[in-house]
Amino acid sequence: MLKLYGGSRSRASIVQWYLEEINLEYEYILIDMAEKEHLQPAFLELNPMGKVPVIVDEDFKLWESGAILLYLAEKYSQKIDSLEQKSIINQWILFANSTLATGLFIEANREKEINKLLPPLEHIFQNNSFLLGSEFSVADVAVGSMLAYTQILLKLDLSNYPAISNYIQKIIQRPAFMNTIGKR
Repeated sequence: MLKLYGGSRSRASIVQWYLEEINLEYEYILIDMAEKEHLQPAFLELNPMGKVPVIVDEDFKLWESGAILLYLAEKYSQKIDSLEQKSIINQWILFANSTLATGLFIEANREKEINKLLPPLEHIFQNNSFLLGSEFSVADVAVGSMLAYTQILLKLDLSNYPAISNYIQKIIQRPAFMNTIGKR
C-alpha cells in the first residue's frame, strides 16, 4: 500500500486530496515536525531534505508535492495521451508550486504579483470549468489548492475575480477536498 508522510499544515494535504480524488488506498503517516521527527535518520532516508510530503510506493520513494502529483497522475489516474498533454499538466503544477504560491503567499510579492497572476486565471475560468477545459484534473488540485488557501489562510478579497471565486467554490465543495483540506 502507498504511504504518504505528512505534517500538519504542510503540502501533504494537497497530495492527500489527490489520493482521495483518485480513490487510491493509502496509509497516512503523520510526522511530528515540532518533535523534529523529520530530522531523524529514518525519515532522512526517505527525504534527505527533511521535508514533507513524501510518498513510498512499494520500493519507490518520492518527495516534493508537485513531483508526487505528477507521478500519481501518470501511474494511477490521469489519462495522458501525449508528451504535449503531459507538459501542459507539468506546466500548471510547476506554476502552482512556484509562481502562484510565491506570488500570493509571500507578502512582499503579493501586491505586485496578484494583479499579474489573477487576471489571466480569471479569463481561463470565464471560459472553462477547470484549467484544462471541462474535466477536473491533477492540474486543478495543484492550482485549486493554492487558490483555496488564499481564502482559508489569507482571506484575500477576490470580489474583482468572480470566475476565480466560482472556481474556488467548485473546488472546495468536492468531497475529496472536504475530506482532506476542508477538515483542517
